[in-house]
Amino acid sequence: MKFKTMTTTFALALVAGLVALTFVMSTAVAPVSVSAFSERNRDLRVTKECSQYTGKAGSFCTITSSNLAAIAVGSKVSYDQAAGTPAGLLDSNVVLDAGNGDRAVGRCTLDLTTGLGLCTFSDGTGPLAGFQARVDVSPPTDGKNWHWTGTYSFSSQPDR
Repeated sequence: MKFKTMTTTFALALVAGLVALTFVMSTAVAPVSVSAFSERNRDLRVTKECSQYTGKAGSFCTITSSNLAAIAVGSKVSYDQAAGTPAGLLDSNVVLDAGNGDRAVGRCTLDLTTGLGLCTFSDGTGPLAGFQARVDVSPPTDGKNWHWTGTYSFSSQPDR
């Protein structure tokens, strides 16, 4: 009988411990990660004019508006690969050059038929260090200005 009482007491203590651990994990972790996500991810809206873009490697577009100060009006987006490879697409590494050595690197893929696409950025230098973004590309509605709409964040960077 003593063995059965000890086994029951141990089982109850184990269950109580698991319940307490589950409660602590669910109340302490969820709000922190949700809060961190909402504080670090912000909307990004950029307009660019592409009269200098020829479809050849090295051509560029010029930023005409941005809601992020680090991407100033006049910044350039240069495309490393030519349009049409693969057929019907622009699929290129890009450099967003905000001037003074401040740059972000990424990749853009665009359907040349619809003008719809996606650009992602993974890092940068200067004020764009740690810059990460995912933006949808949409074609001009006014005949000349392309639009990026998405989110951005800045990840913490190790000392360099």
